[in-house]
Parts: sequence; structure tokens; C-alpha cells
Amino acid sequence: MAKEIERKFLVHSDAWRSGAETKSVLKQGYIASMDDRSVRVRVLDNMKARLTVKIGRSTMTREEFEYDIPVADAEQLLDDAIGIIIEKTRYRVPHGGFVWEVDVFAGQHRGLVIAEVEMRSESDNPALPSWIGREVTGDFRYSNQALATEYERDRHALSHTA
Repeated sequence: MAKEIERKFLVHSDAWRSGAETKSVLKQGYIASMDDRSVRVRVLDNMKARLTVKIGRSTMTREEFEYDIPVADAEQLLDDAIGIIIEKTRYRVPHGGFVWEVDVFAGQHRGLVIAEVEMRSESDNPALPSWIGREVTGDFRYSNQALATEYERDRHALSHTA
């Protein structure tokens, strides 16, 4: 069983771009969505696809199970997704011994930029890069699940700035 331990922040500048090592274009949607669990399908660069199950209520740590699936299956599942399909480009930016994933949203969430850092334990304390803004760890409104499934209700409530 895998654990996902991460913190999430809004991004207030483009200073991270100079340190970005890789990028991937992602499309993702939710097949099932509940308060404490979700089933997500994701297509990466139109070449790979994954089905992910996440379980847990913790703000920082959840159980995560991820499986490769055929892209054609993923595209079919996206057609039946709940809410909207999230479109974003993910950049990997190393900083202070950790890899930050910076998500630049497109489509209906254009303008939103969120950075996540995965940690080995909840006690890890990664140094925050200068381009990091307000922490939104545990704020469900900034979860991909909420961004996809609660778009209509929350689209005016979110600030797309740090």
C-alpha cells in the first residue's frame, strides 16, 4: 500500500520556470468522488494513462493506489467523468532536496498555478522556494477532485492568485 504525503501551495511568480527540468501535459477526470475517496483517470502527454484510487481524510497523507491502463480505455473513461476534465501542464522543479510539481492549469481553470511537494514523512520540512505563495494543504477547494467535480459551484469562490 502506497502513501501520498504532500503539501500544496499557490504560486505567486514565474521564478520557478528557470529551474523546471521536465514537463508533461495532463488531462484528468474523476470516475468516482466521495468525501474520503476518489477514483481518477489521467492521460499523460497523450501517450500513457493511469487509474488512481485515493482514500483518506487526512489533510496531508492519504493512501494511493495507481495502475497503468491503455490510453484508449482512459479516453473512454474521461468521456464518462464526473464534472469537468482538468487540463494542466505539470513541471518538475527540484529545490532544496525535494522535487516540486508545479501545475499550470488550462481550460476552465486557466490562470491557476499550484505547487505540490511530496515528502517521505509528515515531519519533513522542505525549504519553501521564493516563488511559493499561500499554503492550501487541506483546503479541499484546491484539490484536483474539487476542481473537477465542484467547478460550477466554486468557480467564483477561488482566487487564482497567491
